[in-house]
Amino acid sequence: MTDQVKYVLDEKDIPETWYNVIADLPEPPHGVLHPATGQPITPDDLATIFPPALIEQEVSDQREIEIPGPVRELYRQWRPSPLFRARRWEKALNTPARIYYKYEGVSPAGSHKPNTAIPQAYYNKTAGIKKLATETGAGQWGSSLAIACSAFDLECLVFMVKVSSEQKPYRKALMQSFGAEVVPSPSQRTQSGRDILAKDPDCTGSLGIAISEAVEVAAASPDTNYALGSVLNHVCLHQTVIGLECMKQFEMAGDSPDVICACTGGGSNFAGMAFPYLGQNLRGESNTRVVAVEPAACPTLTKGAFAYDYGDTAHLTPMVKMHTLGSSFIPPGFHSGGLRYHGMGPLVSQLLDLQAFEATSVHQLEIFESGVEFAKAELILPAPEANHAVAAARREAIRCREEGVGQTILFNLCGHGHFDMQAYTDYFAGKLKDYEYPAEEIAMALSGLPSVG
Repeated sequence: MTDQVKYVLDEKDIPETWYNVIADLPEPPHGVLHPATGQPITPDDLATIFPPALIEQEVSDQREIEIPGPVRELYRQWRPSPLFRARRWEKALNTPARIYYKYEGVSPAGSHKPNTAIPQAYYNKTAGIKKLATETGAGQWGSSLAIACSAFDLECLVFMVKVSSEQKPYRKALMQSFGAEVVPSPSQRTQSGRDILAKDPDCTGSLGIAISEAVEVAAASPDTNYALGSVLNHVCLHQTVIGLECMKQFEMAGDSPDVICACTGGGSNFAGMAFPYLGQNLRGESNTRVVAVEPAACPTLTKGAFAYDYGDTAHLTPMVKMHTLGSSFIPPGFHSGGLRYHGMGPLVSQLLDLQAFEATSVHQLEIFESGVEFAKAELILPAPEANHAVAAARREAIRCREEGVGQTILFNLCGHGHFDMQAYTDYFAGKLKDYEYPAEEIAMALSGLPSVG
């Protein structure tokens, strides 16, 4: 029993501040533009859907931002999350690599998303807001915000991508258990939803469409704000508790990562694990290799354009410079619902443009094969989204085996797969197929990018 498997911090070791990567960028972030005028957006423009504290965090260049006491108190329910050494998986892979994974599936929602849901609900509550509207794909974000709203006595309205609501009915039940109203999107509830259904009554939905519906509801009511589970700077900021805890846990392990793998959809999971390490790289304190992993069926980083685009389908949100497949892009209904988004967070996009990390894509069959193999060794069944990081870590471990090098690999296991059993059932039945989005369809979606001077 001398080979330690789990590295656990005390509650007092929960970070007291979040890390803001903007402080270490070699150039300032690109401006955010008003969707109607194309001019730089002002705090007053954002005040219709966000509380003042989050607007301040969105533009802050302070390296450290204090985590409020009530937020840290709720973090104690699951933070610090454990860091595991995947010794059994290392043996199964016959690799000289040392593999570690940070396990965020211990949260009340079973994923990393409460790390930002809790502070977003807190800041809205202190600003006098009564209700939050949001979107969700796989349901991890919707579940997290429902839990956070329950904790702060807020109403919660969730527009859930229609194909995900059909694939994951138990996520809907979890949200409802915490008092949230869940509406399949596109819906008849909003003008943007009705417009989509008028064009395509059988539309399976997308995160871009669900965002449009949530923003429309929030903008129309003074007591309702909008909450986003990924992409925005303040969301990435809140998630950095993951990487900050990891650094302390690696000190306990007497090790440090050579390569970090994290799945990317909008960027929150990637930012949470990678930003603190990328900050060290940018400051010249380390040279950790970082790999972002996305689905081949929604290849935002690997095939998208780095350009100004809307964050939603109805063009109600501000325009940000990001890697995008075009706001009209509607990906196929593959099972990693949390990664079905046309855009990438602007900070993640800027860092890729600066070549601060690498990006790669994996197919659906490989991620399920990797997840099942991992589960048999480590006894944790990952969510399909998390399996992208598992697959990338597996590739790195095999590379180490072939090259005969004993590198340290770290990945973020951002959620468990307990609500994703239909996806695994389909995989075992041979119903899943790999899908690579056609170049001509990506080009068509990109042709509609806004013209920005």
